[in-house]
Amino acid sequence: MTTKHDLFIDGRWVAPVGKEWIDVENPATGEIVGQVAKGDKEDVDRAVAAAKGAFAAWKNRTAIERADYVHALKDLLKRDKEKFAAIITSEMGKPLKEARVEVDFAIGLLRFAAENTLRLQGEIIPGSTSEEKILIDRVPHGVVGAIAAWNFPLALCARKIGPAIAAGNTIVVKPHELTPLAAIHLAKLVEEAKIPRGVVNVVTGDGKDVGVPIVAHKDIRLITMTGSTPAGKKIMAAAAETLKEVRLELGGKAPFIVMEDADIEKAAEAAVVSRFMNTGQVCTCNERTYIHEAIYDAFVAKVRQKIEALKVGLPTDPQTDMGPKVSLPELEKVHEIVEHAIKQGAKLELGGKRLTGGVYDKGYYYAPTLLTEVQQDMDIAHDEVFGPVMSLIKVRDFDQALAWANDCRYGLSAYLFTHDLGRILRMTRELEFGEVYVNRGGGEAPQGFHHGYGESGLGGEDGQHGLEAYVQTKTIYLNA
Repeated sequence: MTTKHDLFIDGRWVAPVGKEWIDVENPATGEIVGQVAKGDKEDVDRAVAAAKGAFAAWKNRTAIERADYVHALKDLLKRDKEKFAAIITSEMGKPLKEARVEVDFAIGLLRFAAENTLRLQGEIIPGSTSEEKILIDRVPHGVVGAIAAWNFPLALCARKIGPAIAAGNTIVVKPHELTPLAAIHLAKLVEEAKIPRGVVNVVTGDGKDVGVPIVAHKDIRLITMTGSTPAGKKIMAAAAETLKEVRLELGGKAPFIVMEDADIEKAAEAAVVSRFMNTGQVCTCNERTYIHEAIYDAFVAKVRQKIEALKVGLPTDPQTDMGPKVSLPELEKVHEIVEHAIKQGAKLELGGKRLTGGVYDKGYYYAPTLLTEVQQDMDIAHDEVFGPVMSLIKVRDFDQALAWANDCRYGLSAYLFTHDLGRILRMTRELEFGEVYVNRGGGEAPQGFHHGYGESGLGGEDGQHGLEAYVQTKTIYLNA
């Protein structure tokens, strides 16, 4: 019998007002692995009211007290690591070994938030008279609305919940309807950690019925959202009605630049891992690989060999390197992009099709795909693929690589492989991306700052800068 999961509002598990439910499908097998409540505007109103009611008491707790609650949540998640990895794999199709990495990342995010709560410091400025001091305090916003994407169902919720409540806010979380189970089980740990009622609320449902009311709600003062660029633009426009602060982590089109002096083996390995991890469903993935013409042929041979060696299969198999796409529409979208690229002149070296036969017939498996002879003016060089497709583009020199990398409306992540210090220094000045991985594959750290330029979003997350996003300043002219 499929387990039904209620909404988590005001520290209680409550049925949705509309009495409707959403099936959660395992994309690897087609099986229904659970049902979650299909929330609506009334449910959002209940959750926001609970968060608003809890805010005054929560913000007045000491930073140490709030940190202790976040530490407790982190410790419980650490205890249940294998359970959460299995949940992520079942609802998202991520290989179990990658799901364990996601749980570790979520633990790290909560740890950083808890450890740095006491580092949200204010300032003292000389006053206008000898008797005056000007204080700039940092205070929480109030109720935070958080909307998460489906590709990292646990980490994205932890990334928002940890710093939000550590800073003294309360929060209403909307996990993605395709992958809501990790968030539901995280709410169970919130309950076990005895975090006060109303501080953390989880409302499942779709964007129209839950996401839109969260963004529109007058009592929510900050929206933090991870998702697509089109959705982010709609959220930003809607939030203007109530002048909310908005922080958006959106799409990416990461360039992966490999110069002729690079360690080709290391670069090829990083290029493949950074493209095919999580079936290419990562905003920081290697989306377009720029290779110096002097090493192009050798690089193609190496990445081809590595892609051919990838094992695609059931994500619960320890030998599996790549699982399914998260849904059939997502698979079809990727295939259309590949077909269009071929029509524009790209050469299909590997893959380019949905996998069939055996276990593949039950899930949404797409073959690891390699395209060569990709040109900068092709659509695939500019549009986010978000799937297991590597596009190789030949460049004549570093100038051309930089110019083509910056010829993009996105500006989230980028990669550079070279041993030339001069090129690295030029990159710091000229490459227009929020985070750059030099001589390594992808994967941001909890203590870093994950943010993008252009259509990759506004604000940023993680680290001290990300934590400070969850407070606002208050200026006090202090006189006796």
